Amino acid sequence: MRLYAVVAAGGFRRYATYRVATAAGVFTNTVFGFIMAYAYIALWDERPQLGGYDLSQAVTFVWLGQALLMTCAMMGGGFEDELIERIRTGDIAIDLYRPADLQLWWLAGDLGRAAFHLLGRGVVPLLLGALAFDLALPASPLPWLAFLTAVLLGVVVSFALRYLAALSAFWLMDGAGVLQVTWLAGLFFSGMLLPLTLFPGALGELARLLPWSSLLQIPADVLLGKRTGWGLVHAYAFQLGWAAALLAAGRLLQSAATRRVVVQGG
Repeated sequence: MRLYAVVAAGGFRRYATYRVATAAGVFTNTVFGFIMAYAYIALWDERPQLGGYDLSQAVTFVWLGQALLMTCAMMGGGFEDELIERIRTGDIAIDLYRPADLQLWWLAGDLGRAAFHLLGRGVVPLLLGALAFDLALPASPLPWLAFLTAVLLGVVVSFALRYLAALSAFWLMDGAGVLQVTWLAGLFFSGMLLPLTLFPGALGELARLLPWSSLLQIPADVLLGKRTGWGLVHAYAFQLGWAAALLAAGRLLQSAATRRVVVQGG
């Protein structure tokens, strides 16, 4: 496990070197946070308690989305492009023969990336949002701890989805299309555009059952006090279930890809 801890630390340092890009990202997240916050204010002025949120909670949801946008890589920006390129060039064969688990290697690096983005691009916009608006942020540390746990599980689910999409390049030779579909689904079904509780009927039920809800909807509801007690346990179980299922699917696809490389190499 020490190896993967080093890989995670390396992932953190790697993204920490891009200081100008990080500053630009903070600026962009903040600007879009203000735009969406005022749009939500206009909507909630017309429809108070929409989706089960009051105005303060709705605006808080906006800023949590900006904090987690890059943390959970809802629009990409993680390891997936590099992995697809290694598959395309054949360099992945070297990775498969290394004395390290391929999935855990990329997961560790992605956790390091997520930790940096949470601190580097998540905290500042959230603080600026709290200064400009009356956000429903808890004063007790326990909800924050529960929130960070949900974020960690959301990052793992996000990784598992993007890992599956990237591995498709073994058969498609270019996984860019699959990644774009994954990113679009992530934006829509995570709650980034609108909380999933606003989706009507069967669409809302489906959206809340899909793995992308683990990226934003569940962590936000945990911080806003919508998931407590057994509701919190259920939320964690939901995230863990999707993480386990998607990681297992990734291992199966990885095994099939390994056999494909061995056959072609032979």
